[in-house]
Amino acid sequence: MTDKTRRIAVCPGSFDPVTKGHLDIIERASKLFDKVIVLVSFNPNKSGSTSFSIEERMKLILKVTGHLDNVIVDCHPGLLAEYLKRTGACAIVKGLRAVSDFEYEFQMALANKVLYPEAETVFLTTSSENMYLSSSVVKQIAGLGGDISSFVPSAILDDINARLFKESE
Repeated sequence: MTDKTRRIAVCPGSFDPVTKGHLDIIERASKLFDKVIVLVSFNPNKSGSTSFSIEERMKLILKVTGHLDNVIVDCHPGLLAEYLKRTGACAIVKGLRAVSDFEYEFQMALANKVLYPEAETVFLTTSSENMYLSSSVVKQIAGLGGDISSFVPSAILDDINARLFKESE
């Protein structure tokens, strides 16, 4: 089966760092699509700098998605619609934690539909145990010396703690 006949979805985000909530959405998307591209992107509207470089975020995602044969990791600095066109993706997969996420994601879905009508946006609601979870929460807790083992995959816990502990010193 070639990429032209496969159902390809793109799961974009900053993933700074990747959390159990992100991994849950990626795993669920991998069951719905033939190929899922986890796309590390830069969002200029997110305040502050990132804790991990794009390359580091990609490596962390690769560590936690290695068990998923149909998932790859990539990065793209430009418009998501351009990336969708280039890869032939038919869907954008976004996770929703709360109603507050929906307004922004709905606006983005409408804009992406205008820019690339061939792709649909698919919203997956988060699992209840991850509703409060975000990369920002992980960074705040870790920065104050808290235990983040319930929030991030164990395969990358040490990597995240090592970076965030250095930042908080």
